[in-house]
Amino acid sequence: MNDSGQPDPVVPTAQQHPVQELPDETLLFLLASRYCESDLLLDTAWGLFANAPMGWGRVQAICDFVYRHVSFGYEHARATKTAWQVFNERTGVCRDFAHLAIALCRAMSIPARYCSGYLGDIGVPATPEPMDFSGWFEAYLGGNWYTFDARHNRPRIGRVLIARGRDAADVAISTSYGTSTLEHIRVWTDEVSADVSSGRG
Repeated sequence: MNDSGQPDPVVPTAQQHPVQELPDETLLFLLASRYCESDLLLDTAWGLFANAPMGWGRVQAICDFVYRHVSFGYEHARATKTAWQVFNERTGVCRDFAHLAIALCRAMSIPARYCSGYLGDIGVPATPEPMDFSGWFEAYLGGNWYTFDARHNRPRIGRVLIARGRDAADVAISTSYGTSTLEHIRVWTDEVSADVSSGRG
């Protein structure tokens, strides 16, 4: 799969829609779901973000909060961990950052959906950790779905989207029926020049 090589769009002027003006297909992404208990976080969200500018500024304020509030670590991964638990435990992996941000957005009447995919190390300093699956989210603002990433909290290059859903329960990396053991995984992305990607190299 090829990517444009451009970072995630940033559109500070994107406005929040009144709920009554939202397209029908976005309404599902206002509801609480398996991992995103926006109902439990309703009072918390309004207490934290009621004064944040509506629209893009509010979603960014939510990402800033999650980024500062939650410590990343693979040792904190847990298949059953929910946004409410992430908020209280203050630890998690990328999907936990996304789930908490999604739940807070929904509590503020902003449609938000979970994205599962790959995110390599293009455009950022190299790290010793291997590339991996990643979770981020999209918020519906100004008539479009825009990418946000509370884990990294900055525009990134080279996202490879696999699927979108209400949360990770809809678009898990894998779903097994019975016992299974992951023995090996390898995920990578390579940066190529425009000439190579167009077949002229």
